[in-house]
Amino acid sequence: MILLVGCAQTNHYLIHPRSAPPEVIVWSADFARDELKVHIEGARPPGVGPFPTVIVLPEEEAKASDMHGVIWDLAARGYVAIAGNYERRIEGKFRPSMFAWKSTEDLTLIIDSAGTYPEVDQKRIGLLGFSEGAVVNLLIAAHDPDRIKAVVAYYPITDFPYWYAGKRSGLFDRMLFALAKWQVRVESRAANDEDFQTMLHLASPLNASEAISAPVLFVVGEKDALLPAEESERMAKRLKAAGVTAEVLVVPDAKRFFNFRQPQQATQAWQATVAWLERYLHPKPQAGG
Repeated sequence: MILLVGCAQTNHYLIHPRSAPPEVIVWSADFARDELKVHIEGARPPGVGPFPTVIVLPEEEAKASDMHGVIWDLAARGYVAIAGNYERRIEGKFRPSMFAWKSTEDLTLIIDSAGTYPEVDQKRIGLLGFSEGAVVNLLIAAHDPDRIKAVVAYYPITDFPYWYAGKRSGLFDRMLFALAKWQVRVESRAANDEDFQTMLHLASPLNASEAISAPVLFVVGEKDALLPAEESERMAKRLKAAGVTAEVLVVPDAKRFFNFRQPQQATQAWQATVAWLERYLHPKPQAGG
């Protein structure tokens, strides 16, 4: 429910197309490996490619289909765009889970799945994620650094133990934070506190940052009390210290899930997102090349 509270009144088509442009080719598919399944929604330009590719992972409680506007937007710009949502087999059934992934093979399932499409340029794959999706994408970038060439992470938790131990001011922010912490604990299905702390450590991209080589753009809201800019700034600092290109865009007056709620702030963030992907995934041909 943080996360349900946080998702209330979001509009995933706020600044993105409400229908696929006529030239864009769309499809959907399911891929599974062991106890994990990923459902994908894809969109791509016409032609044989290969095209630069962006993997899009949504925020908690959202599905791949909620990303239609985002992937149609990217496809119209010349990318193969593949949105995905994970489910894990729990008590005999595939179910959504905040901690659906358990291993490197789980994390990279969607990249491996994308690789089955000949239109995907295996040398130009980028990641775009929102909240929980941003966390997973940062972990993918760490576990599959050879294939990932760019990352855009909107308001991720980068250090779960640090975030979990934090405090918030103001009654509403304290209540929302308490609810968020409760949800994370329940979703973890950890047997005890020791197991829970281990899971938080493994789920923290900050702890795997030394393995990331792709340029990372963090996008955060200035007024997001639940996931403050500090989360991204700490990780960006560590990436820079290791020689990795990293930037943090703090969007003025932007609140929780601003990119699906506040048109002006969403447009500013999307322009920066598109520019970042263009810079690292869609280079202009060099003279004489």
